[in-house]
Amino acid sequence: MDIDQSDEEPGALENAFSHLQCILVARRTRYTPEAVSWAQYDILELLRLQGPMTPSLLGDRLGAARTGISKALRVLKDLNLVEQMQGDGDRREQVTALTQQGRDFLVRAATGRRDAAHCVMAALTPGEQAMFTELCEKVSAALTAHEAEQGASS
Repeated sequence: MDIDQSDEEPGALENAFSHLQCILVARRTRYTPEAVSWAQYDILELLRLQGPMTPSLLGDRLGAARTGISKALRVLKDLNLVEQMQGDGDRREQVTALTQQGRDFLVRAATGRRDAAHCVMAALTPGEQAMFTELCEKVSAALTAHEAEQGASS
């Protein structure tokens, strides 16, 4: 599918998508005001889900280059959201883990998501909720597939 790169005004769908994105980002910032990028958030979430791991394993799991992981970890360490210690096997490799402050950050982020979900549930009927859920999953899959296609063609 070709993307129209013209100077046309955005349509209603693009405007609605942009508005929703702005609201969600603003809400996230209220709950988690730390200057954490989405890539850094992914690192924190992966550490929460899978436990401490090496930067190289983080990179593999996230499909990110080692340099990007290193830069992200530096910021997260400066914010005291992660800590690194020497690994048990190869003493040259550091193992990264969440700090208590990092776990608290993720709890606040989850509270924000849950609060937003409750707000949406109150605004939509059960049928609309099911439709919205289905559409969100469909849009997420389309955006993920598009990103994968862009990565494969570059």
